[in-house]
Amino acid sequence: MKTITAQELQAQLEASSDLTLLDVRTPAEFRSGHVPGAVNLPLDQIEKNPQEALKASSGDLVLMCESGKRACLASGHLESTDSPPLTIFKGGMSEWRSQNLPIEGSSNSISIERQVRIAAGTLMLTGILLSLWVHPGFLALSGFVGAGLIFAGITDTCGMGLMLAKARWNR
Repeated sequence: MKTITAQELQAQLEASSDLTLLDVRTPAEFRSGHVPGAVNLPLDQIEKNPQEALKASSGDLVLMCESGKRACLASGHLESTDSPPLTIFKGGMSEWRSQNLPIEGSSNSISIERQVRIAAGTLMLTGILLSLWVHPGFLALSGFVGAGLIFAGITDTCGMGLMLAKARWNR
């Protein structure tokens, strides 16, 4: 699989109209800031219907997300189709921002990662307070959330993040 750097991507976007930059992040992440000219098609939609990505593209297809993991997953789904040449922008929006390259969209939304941290912290604090004020058994809530965070760190998948991505405010 071919990869591309932020500087190379910017040069190609400026030089070629025969390139489609497909952002596979959630709509909320996309609204919070994206590469100018990018088309948003979330990974879950590509998983359901890889042909939809081909309708959104013209010419070469560059896949991107926040860091590169979801772009790699999307490429796996698209390789089974009759897709144009695929390139992955591995650095994703994190790399694009670090290079201070132009961004469209507003920064008013809260990323899924931050939403997970807020929700996990709230659930853990709630479990601790309920165990102090109501019943010690509520510590199990904090333990469950802690175990989920450990699992997410080890497997690099986050069930809470997947659930939050489907929430109304993230669509």
